[in-house]
Amino acid sequence: NAAFDAGFAAALGKSLIVLHPPEHDHPLKEVDAAAQAVARSPEQVAQILRYVLTGALPG
Repeated sequence: NAAFDAGFAAALGKSLIVLHPPEHDHPLKEVDAAAQAVARSPEQVAQILRYVLTGALPG
């Protein structure tokens, strides 16, 4: 389950990028709080990773 996996990753000091649609915001609010970023699309995940690795902003 997502909450267990997120909690386990957080306990290990791992960074999280969470991907889910807006309708899951409330059920996943605690998972989102543990994440460094929340994305709505795979493209946003790619943009986040590009920024983290290179410092390049999308656009």
